[in-house]
Amino acid sequence: MVAPVATSALFQGVSSLPESGAKTSSKLGEMPTNADTAGIKSRSSTTRGLKVKANAQSSSKVNGTKVGVMEGLKSENEAPPHPQRTFINQLPDWSMLLAAITTIFLAAEKQWTMLDWKPRRPDMLVDPFGLLQDGLVFRQNFSIRSYEIGADRTASIETLMNHLQETALNHVKSVGLLGDGFGSTPEMCKRNLIWVVNKMQVVVDRYPTWGDAVQVDTWVAPSGKNGVRRDWLVRDWKTGDVLIRASSVWVMMNKETRKISKLPNEVREEIGSYFVDSPPVVDEESRKSPKLDETTADYIRTGLTPRWGDLDVNQHVNNVKYIGWILESAPLPILESHELSGITLEYRRECRRGSVVQSLTAVSGGSVGGLVDSGHVECQHLLRLEDGGDIVKARTEWRPKFANSFESLVQLPAASA
Repeated sequence: MVAPVATSALFQGVSSLPESGAKTSSKLGEMPTNADTAGIKSRSSTTRGLKVKANAQSSSKVNGTKVGVMEGLKSENEAPPHPQRTFINQLPDWSMLLAAITTIFLAAEKQWTMLDWKPRRPDMLVDPFGLLQDGLVFRQNFSIRSYEIGADRTASIETLMNHLQETALNHVKSVGLLGDGFGSTPEMCKRNLIWVVNKMQVVVDRYPTWGDAVQVDTWVAPSGKNGVRRDWLVRDWKTGDVLIRASSVWVMMNKETRKISKLPNEVREEIGSYFVDSPPVVDEESRKSPKLDETTADYIRTGLTPRWGDLDVNQHVNNVKYIGWILESAPLPILESHELSGITLEYRRECRRGSVVQSLTAVSGGSVGGLVDSGHVECQHLLRLEDGGDIVKARTEWRPKFANSFESLVQLPAASA
């Protein structure tokens, strides 16, 4: 019973072949009259359009009679053949590659524009730094940035002090005397010696504003047996007018014991050839600072602590930070109506991480109530540790804002013979 069913199913599939529309020839060797030259289409109930391609080829003759060649069997759903692979269509997608190259180029151009600070106008900087007078004088130019100005739209005193410190270090570096320390020479590094500032005087004739270019000159000279004096002269790069004059005295401190040290002969010989024989650009302040404590101070600010960013590589508070602490206790009416015209700093001891500092200020010559019309004002300042010990004594001079600045005739020092 099973065999007849299987046989009938087989012959039924074969008998469905003529439904494709092809008619067989009555004679052997003749092409079907309705056959497609590209092949014979076969459709069956079981395959339902399944495409089959057969590249069978019969012999050219049968019993001496030519027979047709079937190129293959194709179904309706067969995909078109792939195009022939050539050199062109094997290349990558050039549009994607071009887009990637363009993106990289634009990003590089943007970074170059941000880093390229070279002048585009004649009033901008031309020579960023250099040595003058056989290396005795170092010159560096700065452009006042927007983040370096204060509420008065002028450069802050801290910004100007940072410029002074930067030129001092670059001077030592440019002449080849910079060792492993912060401005220390090779001979100083051998003896664990570092520079510390003992006294500094700054006179501000006029503050530069945002976009101004300033030119800073600095040089060194001997000061007593164990000290070195460093002077600065800051000019307006465009006009040549003197803006700031500063003079300082530096001594050496042992990095391990934190005590002041004498100037070794080896260090003196190392730096002596760079000394300039010239007077200081600021007359030395000979007045002694009056005693200042809780009973004599008009304003006191407590709880000042150094942050990690306030420390330098010598692990103590940078000397510029002290100026900010001093101004913390300055009365607000003075800050609003006057500008700092001069400051004298006398450093007593270093301030290290973890210290808690007090800032004391006393206004000389009366109360603060009538300062707007009182002309120049002088203040006394003291920074001290809360557990005792003076850090910095200072004196500040203030003039009314927008006062006419005077022109200084200070010139560069002549080269020493």
